[in-house]
This record gives sequence, C-alpha cells and structure tokens, in this order.
Amino acid sequence: MENKTKKLPQRVYLPFITKDLGKKMVFLGGPRQVGKTTIATSFIKDYIDGHPAYLNWDNDLSRKTILKSEWPKNAPIIVLDEIHKRKSWQTLVKGIWDTWKNTQKFLITGSARLNVFRKGGDSMMGRYHYYRIHPFSLPEFGNNKENLKILLDFGGFPEPLLDQDPTELRRWHLQRVSKLVRIDLRDLENVSDLDKVELLADTLPSRVGSPLSYKSLAEDLETSDKTVKRWVGILDSLYYCFLIPPFGSSKIKAIKKSQKLYLWDWSQVEDPGYKFENMVASHLLKLCDFWQDVYGYKTELRYIRDDFGREVDFVVIKDRKPLFAVECKLNDSDISPSLLYFKNKLDIPKWYQVSLNSKIRIIEPKFEILPFDEFCKKENLI
Repeated sequence: MENKTKKLPQRVYLPFITKDLGKKMVFLGGPRQVGKTTIATSFIKDYIDGHPAYLNWDNDLSRKTILKSEWPKNAPIIVLDEIHKRKSWQTLVKGIWDTWKNTQKFLITGSARLNVFRKGGDSMMGRYHYYRIHPFSLPEFGNNKENLKILLDFGGFPEPLLDQDPTELRRWHLQRVSKLVRIDLRDLENVSDLDKVELLADTLPSRVGSPLSYKSLAEDLETSDKTVKRWVGILDSLYYCFLIPPFGSSKIKAIKKSQKLYLWDWSQVEDPGYKFENMVASHLLKLCDFWQDVYGYKTELRYIRDDFGREVDFVVIKDRKPLFAVECKLNDSDISPSLLYFKNKLDIPKWYQVSLNSKIRIIEPKFEILPFDEFCKKENLI
C-alpha cells in the first residue's frame, strides 16, 4: 500500500515534557518501538546520529562517557537511553542529577518499565517526573474516518503506521515479539524457558477481551498456573499487554478477581470485533495514564461484569469516582441489554455505546450511542 502519511504528527507529550524538564529529570517509559527515543532526541538541537548529547547504555562508547561524566557540559539537555540496564542505575542517575541539575537537563528513556527497576539502591523520589508513552491514538494521529481505518488496521506504533503495508506489519510483529522476549525480558527477569514465553506472547492475541484464565493458558503451555501468571506479569511489565480488573459495587453481584487482557499493539488481534475493543481499551488507558502522569490524578480503567455474565467493556475512574462507562460494538447494532441493566443499577454519570460507524443517538440524557471518532471528541481523549 502506498505510504500516504509521510510524516507523523507531533506527539501530544512534548509541551508537558518541556515544562517538567525545567524543574526535574523526566523519565520516558513505554513499549519497545513506541517512539521514546524520537521524542527524547527531538529535545536536542540539530540532532543527528552520533550526537554527543545522546548516550545509549547499549553502546560501549556511551557507557564509558556516562561513567566518566564526559558528555558535553555546554549541552542544554542530555539524553540517557536504556541506562536502567546498569546495576544500581538509580544511584548513578541520582549522582548525575545532584551534580549537574543547575546547569543541564536530563531525559531518561527505557523500553521496560523504569519503575520495575526501582528496587534497592538510592531513592530518587522527588527528582523526576515519569511519562508512559503510548502509541498514536486517533486524536493524536488526526481525528477523521480515514485515519480511524488506518489506525485500526495498522495500530498506533510509528513504524507500521508510517508504512501502512500489511506485509511489513507482519514482519514487524515477528521481530518485535522476538526482541521483546529474547532481549528485553532477559534484561528484566531470569526466565529459563524463553520459547514458552514467546509461545505465550503469540497466544495472548486470541485471549483479548475475555476474562483471563491462567488455568487454560497453563494447560496449553504444559506448565503451572503460577508460572503462567508470572510470565503474563512480566509481559505486562514489558508493555506487551495490560490487564484491567473488574469494577466492584455492592449494588450488583460483581465478579471480584478475573481480569481482562489487552495488547499495547491492537493490530496483532485478528478478530475484528476484539481488535476494535482493544483499540478502544488502549485509547482509554492512554487517557488514564495521561491524567495521572501529567496532572497527578489517581485513575483506573476497569470493566463491569456480574456473576450472571452481564458485562460492560470499560469504566473510567478518576479519584475513585467513575466518570463514564463504554460498551464497544464493531458495527451499529441494537442497544446492549447489559449496558441498560447496569445503567439502572450503578451510579455512573455517563454511558456510551461506541462503534466504527454508528449514527449519533441520544437515548436519554446520560446515555448516547456514538461512532468512535465522535466519542473521542465528546470525552476529550488524548
């Protein structure tokens, strides 16, 4: 397919990172290949490959430069990439910041969740702000019907989003999963059976959108429930997948433990309905993380399900108060009976049923049926 998008839009995070860099270090976490390095290097004036203000721990020369503090002291900002791979990296970074904080700014990036590595060593509390970088969303990519179709098909990661080529997307999927398991996981945890973890990663796209059964996965992989749960937790830490818990309420017989799983790259999901649901989940998680990372709100993304199997896909919670609930339908269809049931049981201010192409229908003041692009505008998604 012809590459119609020659250049991706500016990321939504940039003005907020700029502001925070004036006071503290900024840490950028997020999935492999989501664009963290591109964001970081955009803060370096006249950046080219090999620029001395960009230091990657995976590079031998960069490691020596970091350890000897030999980066250019006249550079306004220094980018330290993948430095969390060093043992006791917190102590090293804290020392760098405490020494040079009045003359230079520091931006730290990493493929794995940097907070996973916040154990032992010297605390850096109060010295940094942490951003979780998400794939491109519809509001960030450009909210129109054509871009919605492109995002659904190719996901929000920069490389396949630029290529818009199904063959290159499949090749990118294979390489990304392999690198995540063989490189990123190895740096994070001591796991001996990498082949089975990679098989688990290949299996999870077919489990999207349903309550996750560790027992079923364990049977498929011929291992224990406990081991599979640990492996899923590792893949969650590496931003391959994310889990959302159920919404508990005394007003319904809500399930309490079963979590639903979604992927950071929804383009891996084959079923069109679950792919759309995963894309919506990713947009809502991005909104929750943005509110928390930028504005300091406590946010949660949950789903509603009772003992009788009635379910609404998502509820967004801010400072312990539910704001709105969302039910996903790939195509315009009848109103979800579960949504109507829970709407009359739960004190949630707004309810939405969203799809790719539904007509706008206001059922009652707190219940609307909307196409997804209009829903993004209605709730000011990021």
